[in-house]
Amino acid sequence: MYSACQNSDYPPLESHAVVGNMLTTAMVTTGGDINFMCYPYFDSGAIFCSLLDKEKGGRFSVHPTHLDRFKSKQFYWPETNILVTRFLSDEGVGQVIDYMPVITKKEDHSSSLDMNAPGYGWLVRRVQVIRGKLSFTTKCRPSFNFGRNTHTVERTDMGVKFISEGKMKHQPGCHKDKHKDNEETSDQSIFVDCTHKHSEMNIIKDELVGGAIEAEIELEEGDHIAIILRPANPICYANREGQNEHDQPIHQRNGVVKTFEELKEFENYLFDSTIQFWQNWMSKCIYHGRWREMVGRSALVLKLLTFAPTGAIVAAPTCSLPEEVGGERNWDYRYTWIRDAVFTLYGLMRIGFTDEAGAFMNWIQKCLNESDRVEGEKHMPIQIMYTIHGGCHIVEEELDNLEGYKKSKPVRVGNAAANKVQLDIFGELMDSIYLYNKYGIQISYDFWCHLVKILNWLADNWKQKDEGIWEVETGKHNFVYSKIMCWVAFDRGLRLADKRSLPAPRALWVRVRDQIYEEIQGKGFNKDINAYTIYYGSDKLDAGVLIAPLVFFMSPNDNRFLSTLDAIMKKPKEGGLLCNSLVYRYSKNLGLKGAEGSTTFNICTFWLIEALTRAGAKDPSLLAKARLMFEEMLTYSNHVGLYSEEIGDAGQSLGNFPQALTHLSLISAAFSLDRTMR
Repeated sequence: MYSACQNSDYPPLESHAVVGNMLTTAMVTTGGDINFMCYPYFDSGAIFCSLLDKEKGGRFSVHPTHLDRFKSKQFYWPETNILVTRFLSDEGVGQVIDYMPVITKKEDHSSSLDMNAPGYGWLVRRVQVIRGKLSFTTKCRPSFNFGRNTHTVERTDMGVKFISEGKMKHQPGCHKDKHKDNEETSDQSIFVDCTHKHSEMNIIKDELVGGAIEAEIELEEGDHIAIILRPANPICYANREGQNEHDQPIHQRNGVVKTFEELKEFENYLFDSTIQFWQNWMSKCIYHGRWREMVGRSALVLKLLTFAPTGAIVAAPTCSLPEEVGGERNWDYRYTWIRDAVFTLYGLMRIGFTDEAGAFMNWIQKCLNESDRVEGEKHMPIQIMYTIHGGCHIVEEELDNLEGYKKSKPVRVGNAAANKVQLDIFGELMDSIYLYNKYGIQISYDFWCHLVKILNWLADNWKQKDEGIWEVETGKHNFVYSKIMCWVAFDRGLRLADKRSLPAPRALWVRVRDQIYEEIQGKGFNKDINAYTIYYGSDKLDAGVLIAPLVFFMSPNDNRFLSTLDAIMKKPKEGGLLCNSLVYRYSKNLGLKGAEGSTTFNICTFWLIEALTRAGAKDPSLLAKARLMFEEMLTYSNHVGLYSEEIGDAGQSLGNFPQALTHLSLISAAFSLDRTMR
């Protein structure tokens, strides 16, 4: 299916694809615009963010010169995160291949990344003409530090250099004592090179940001060039001794790239290496079911959202994309929520990817060590979220210089939610550790000691009210979802202790686990509406309770759960949460401002599908509903299989994009459906 090229002021979120390198990502429209990219890391200041302000945000465009004459089609190179944007018209066919090079350590034949290798940290835009003769236009207009820093432009031998005139924040509120790269501010410069020696980059003055470059390049059938954004340092392409001979491949020589021909040869090597990395990684996938293509794409998205230096996983690579256009719930998701990350690991482990789980467990242990330094009984032993570098301190600020996506203000960077009390994270954490110990590598004694300390704290504090998974604006309550996950924490702790014969206060944990269970059944189930509710004493529904059979809190065929399913599957006007195949998080009248909370939440839809699937093992009619709902949900992905956090009334994507929770829940639902339908 072909589409009109989307390079409007604020293109629909669903018109974007994403490329990345496990350090950061770039959003690419169907019209060849990169309109959001933080650099060099996920949580760095954005160098392109016209998605948040059409004038001040900056963008990087590569497309046919007369774009209005073309239609476009996007797809990913098979089993990779390399994006192809193809342009078609009566004049000919051309394409832009966008990728960020990913390079592995060759000497030990491993799949471990070599992030110090030349080419890592680059963004490559490879332009090709397939049929005819076409003119392409490129324009690069950075906006350093979310448009807060101006810059100057200088010519170089193979392109230009953009030099930021202010300091650039890598991540708001990061503690500075753990990683050298985590300093609060630094200078930043970038090169933009071109492998086409006859392309002249014209420097254009720009009053808002300082300067831009523009070039028009004529190409004939079979030609290809590469436009490269990279750090401002020499391209040293090898370190090996005794291999200076010119007959060696360029990546095996010693020296510095100095000519257009050398740069083009080196880019070809990077392209081939990146294809090989992604396809080798995907070969580990053990899912071969009915929806392999969608599951594979979701796995590739989740891999993109991992931060390779530490093993952390971001919730989404963007910030301040609104839950409702014009609304205020515009959050920065470029951080690691414990909940989101461990759910992501569950999705990856289920289909054969365990290396990511090991890296994340190492990161978690470092976070626990950091948490030990926080004194006082009032603090939870672990935060709900951290920076991707493991930092505890996250500052939220509003950027008054940007108008927001379609004027959705405020634009926020950083996130003040780090110190919220959300007790559910303990269950999600313990569940992921239990599964990793079972399917990955057995955890260490020191790690276990941390977990015992956490569960003992929870034994004393599980009764306190918290702010819940959805952070509704009605204050703290005894949220049923949170209590279920507290039960999970103790259940998995006991299972792990018994499985490994580890020392633990078993009697205490058993008593608390059973006490939580009985309290949920006594206070979390409303007999008047015959359903579990959002919190104790409420008569409002919460899709979060669909997690109950998924975490083995109760049987999917328990009468109480089946009656809750029936209540949730009613239409909103009848008190339910289901609109066709889409599920709202909770009943609408929970105190949110404006229309906030009125959009359907994708993870809730997939939770409902999986809950129906599990109940459908005994009731074929429920399984049939689950399969139809899953197929319907697949139609809400965009043209390359990506999902945002929410779906609006017109079927549009809303919220930060792409979103990890949605993709991991798709994997889990597909896996369960396939297994049940055998």
